[in-house]
Amino acid sequence: MNAIIHVVDDDQAMRHSLAFLLKSLGHPVESHDSAEAFLRHWQPGLAGCLVLDVRMPGMSGLELQRHLEDSGNTLSIVFLSGHGDIPMVVRAMRAGALQFLEKPCNDQVLLDTVADGLRQSVAAAAEWRQSVHIQSRLEQLTPREAAVMQLVAEGKPNKVIAHELDISIKTVEVHRAHVMEKMEAGSVAELTRLLMEAKGKP
Repeated sequence: MNAIIHVVDDDQAMRHSLAFLLKSLGHPVESHDSAEAFLRHWQPGLAGCLVLDVRMPGMSGLELQRHLEDSGNTLSIVFLSGHGDIPMVVRAMRAGALQFLEKPCNDQVLLDTVADGLRQSVAAAAEWRQSVHIQSRLEQLTPREAAVMQLVAEGKPNKVIAHELDISIKTVEVHRAHVMEKMEAGSVAELTRLLMEAKGKP
């Protein structure tokens, strides 16, 4: 998965300096002069690291972080600011930021932090895409198939499912076969795992 490093800072000189440094990690680097400019290019499920200033005209870095977290963000976020204070740092970290670094920052510390963020983001993006794929399969099920699937995942035999849903065992078998096909599951154990992933459980 191709991960991209995004630099969002209203200071042009800082953007250019950071982009030059971060390109040494071997990933594409995109620079944006505002949170709004970044959002015009952002899509949910992308892998990468966002190196983000806090105080900018328009939407602040913390506001951008909150917006992303409400919209399916899988980018790691590293704040880099010369205006940090303890409440701001705590707020950013509690909201899921990877790190909050002060300007000027040691180059190697920044590179190591962003490299770690890229690794975490690639994994998060892969999980997000898998979840979306599972949800698309779930949406293909009819209400009756969904009901049968839930009882199958609970380990109930066809006879019990037929009784609970007031349908014939043959009908259960047909629905069960459709469920396994649409969910692309080769076993009940795999079907159960898919349902747990769809619900966000490990």
